[in-house]
Parts: sequence; structure tokens; C-alpha cells
Amino acid sequence: MTSAAGRSQLIRRSLRSLGFAIVVTGVALGIAAAAGADSTPIGPLPPGPVSTITTSPNQLVAIALPHAAKKSGLVWRLARRYDSGVVRQISEADVDTNVVLVFKVVGRGKTSLIFALTRGDTSSKAVKSATHKILSR
Repeated sequence: MTSAAGRSQLIRRSLRSLGFAIVVTGVALGIAAAAGADSTPIGPLPPGPVSTITTSPNQLVAIALPHAAKKSGLVWRLARRYDSGVVRQISEADVDTNVVLVFKVVGRGKTSLIFALTRGDTSSKAVKSATHKILSR
């Protein structure tokens, strides 16, 4: 696992290299988030890795989820609601072999970002899961 300084440097480097695409993606995600409210709910989740991130307001948290095989039809989706008073998603991008989601810590508290790998956006069955607990002090 990389250090906080290493993750921070990686985030800055990735954000710089993505430039304008992040802004465009962020706008598109805002539109998609409104549409995503009606997406198919995801049922029970298989056990998956859990990480805990301790941070503070006005910081960025990046989460990298590995791409599934291109022709598999599998996609990562948020599986459960999270507290938008603690974090808000600001961008998403494909970086090498990962989908990287960047969240801004907007308040104090705790929330969990729980992701499921499903067959497309309409499947309710998760084949993998990943949980990232965020604690903002």
C-alpha cells in the first residue's frame, strides 16, 4: 500500500495529465448522477476488500477500481447510498487499467463508498464488491 504522500502525488499527477477531460467528465457525471437515481438497485454483495481512509475536509480522495475484461460487460457501480455531507464525487476517469473516481471531502463525519461489479447498469447481481470507509475529522 502506498503512503499518503505517494497517493497524493499520484492523484496530482493523474489529475494534471487528464486536464480538460476531468472537467468534461465531471459535468457528464453530474448529469449521469441525476439519471442514475433510477438505476436498478443492487442486491446482496459478495465479500470484498474493505479499506479505511482517515482524512479531513477540503481534501481529495481517489479510489481506483480495476477494469474488468473489455468484452465481459462488467461495470463498477455505486452499490449503496453514501453521505454527501461528508464526500461528493467530482470526477471519474479511465487511468491505465483502472477506473479512478475522485471525491472531495466536504464535511466531517463518516460514510462508506460501496462499489459492486455488475453485468451492465441494469443488473441487480454483484459479482464483486469493494468498500472504502471514509472518516473525516
